[in-house]
Amino acid sequence: MTTENFRFYIKVRPALNIPARTIHDELRTVYGDEVPGLSTVKRWSKLFRDGREEIEDKARPGRPITETTAENIEQVRLIINDDPHITIEDIQEQTDLSFGTVQRIVSDHLNLRKITARYIPKDLTDVQRAERVRICKENLLKFQQGTWRLCDVITGDESWFRHKQFGRKISNKAWVGAGDPPPTVVRGSRFVPRTLFSIFFKSNGPMLIHRIERGQNIDHHYYINQCLRPLIDEIKRQRPSYGTRGIKIHHDNGKPHVHNRTSDYLESEGLTIIPHPPNSPDLSPCDFWLFDLIKENLADQSDTESLHDAVIDFMNSITQDEYKKTFDKWIEKMQLCVHNDGHYFEHLMK
Repeated sequence: MTTENFRFYIKVRPALNIPARTIHDELRTVYGDEVPGLSTVKRWSKLFRDGREEIEDKARPGRPITETTAENIEQVRLIINDDPHITIEDIQEQTDLSFGTVQRIVSDHLNLRKITARYIPKDLTDVQRAERVRICKENLLKFQQGTWRLCDVITGDESWFRHKQFGRKISNKAWVGAGDPPPTVVRGSRFVPRTLFSIFFKSNGPMLIHRIERGQNIDHHYYINQCLRPLIDEIKRQRPSYGTRGIKIHHDNGKPHVHNRTSDYLESEGLTIIPHPPNSPDLSPCDFWLFDLIKENLADQSDTESLHDAVIDFMNSITQDEYKKTFDKWIEKMQLCVHNDGHYFEHLMK
């Protein structure tokens, strides 16, 4: 969307008595960070209300005809290098160049575009990145050599699920009539009803969906007795001839998961623990796939019991092929972690 397109929209809306802030909100709803700042929208809205017709910049006395000179391009480049988050309006203010000139320099000469910053779980140190690489390499080698098989892996973790679901930005978009303000969504409060679940699954489907009662402290005693023992009972029920033989368990480095008593219990039951790299939710199938998928597909629930039933129903509705593909994706993610020297790699996923 060009500057002139934005100005044309700003010109039309005041004619319908739409205030500048609403115009700015409408534009941001559709075009995000590409839109001019609120102060710019207010300025142009006032100009058009006062009778201005042209949407192009007027020629300014004393300003050189060719404003995209090498000197101006270098000046804009240095300003952006100093503050990558700066807006075109702020560059305009610092350089006394027109909005259109700054935009042309940024897009046509510097070949830059503004994108939303990518959130990462943690600013990893060199040591932490090296540890991620080391553990991924060791895990991958076991799978490549056939020592471990994906069909023998059970992975699990805990997560909070709200009783009332709040959509993500993409699902919050709505059609509105001409002149209507953009819709609003109340941000979820941390005090809204929610329930903690401990969930385990493998490549052919769910293994355990355990609801944790409100106020319950999750220590290693609880984790062993209420989560791992029922999980192992389910393994033995599904595999009466083999029991836990050959089964590998994968969970993250939460304190109950890595407690010595927890490790001793799992080993006593014949399970092999797959190491999980520190600070790595991007390498946990529950975090990079399952939990978000469930939350995106849950309807509002009136209480904990109905929420529990809804989670069970949804997990049972996922096809075995989807579970299997998630474990294949897990291998791909460990490979990307190694190839990316331990850095977070979500932007590299296809």
